[in-house]
Amino acid sequence: MVKITFITSESVTEGHADKICDQVSDAILDNLMAQDPNSRVAVECLTTTGLVVVAGEVTTKGYADIQGIVRKTLKEIGYTNPSFGIDSEDAGVLVSIHGQSPDISLGVTATEQKEQGAGDQGMMYGFACRETPELMPLPIILAHKLTRRLADARKNGEIKSIGPDGKSQVSLEYHDGVPKRLSAVVIAAQHTSDVAEDELKKEITEKVIKPVCKEYLDESTDIHINATGKFVIGGPEGDSGVTGRKIIVDTYGGVGKHGGGAFSGKDPTKVDRSGAYAARYVAKNIVAAGLADKCEVAISYCIGVAEPTSINIETFGTNKIPEEKIIGLVKKHFKLTPSWIIETLQLRRPIYRKTAAYGHFGRNEPEFTWERTDKTEILRKEAGL
Repeated sequence: MVKITFITSESVTEGHADKICDQVSDAILDNLMAQDPNSRVAVECLTTTGLVVVAGEVTTKGYADIQGIVRKTLKEIGYTNPSFGIDSEDAGVLVSIHGQSPDISLGVTATEQKEQGAGDQGMMYGFACRETPELMPLPIILAHKLTRRLADARKNGEIKSIGPDGKSQVSLEYHDGVPKRLSAVVIAAQHTSDVAEDELKKEITEKVIKPVCKEYLDESTDIHINATGKFVIGGPEGDSGVTGRKIIVDTYGGVGKHGGGAFSGKDPTKVDRSGAYAARYVAKNIVAAGLADKCEVAISYCIGVAEPTSINIETFGTNKIPEEKIIGLVKKHFKLTPSWIIETLQLRRPIYRKTAAYGHFGRNEPEFTWERTDKTEILRKEAGL
């Protein structure tokens, strides 16, 4: 008998209120990292109607024009019209930033006697599987492609009536673990008040949903577009936003575990971010090397201590060699201390704003060094495959 299961994942556009905050936080981080690669940054953002609040801890040799960065980010996202609840020229910007705690600094500053330690305690997870060429779960890949396509249609004028805010959600039906069809596709797209809902739904179906999902659509797929009937009030006016509130959208769409730590606004000494990137790097190389078809990597750290307090590998029965041997290969070829991660993945660069929308993983772009599969040959050779 065929076992039928469902996995649902969602994504949001760059104009979603929470994603505005992620992008502002990472734009500030990028600005400071470009001036001083050793900047220590932990910046949070909140936005509501007509207002952006920036707060956090920063220690740097650089200087950031926070108000200018906020306005530039809003403009690039597309918030240039006051009718959408916030606009780049007139938004209020409040800033409260102070230096990093010297107690934390003690733990993450390298000396001649001590290697750089982790910036906090916590556990980070990485995941990879063979469902897509990106070695990512298919539901989150489809969800991101939908929101990207929605944003592109807005920016290039293909759909003239939509605003910056939007969301997608897909429910994928699996037969014995193999993705077969979409049982449901959900789109929420902010729009102007003068557009007819039926016309908007038709445009989104033809120009967004079908180009992305056609392989998995059938006559029984439920398609919901702006299911309440309208979505005029959106962005920060419709729902206040906060940095780090879309952690599942940022990672694997609910497939696999999550340690709970957000990424945006944090420099790479914070293992919430760099440790999660490293865990993905390890998991992807394990799957790409053929050691397993599905892999979840768990790493934990103690503040001020360089070496991980634990490393665990789960391959869900898809491993080609014993998991104990895989862990041994990981410990041999991936040091996983903060300084090794930062150096290996080249994380002291202004690369983070791009990560703050449409996912931190599964993107084969030069900035996303944790997506490299440069360890596959040595892993395959030493595994005897």
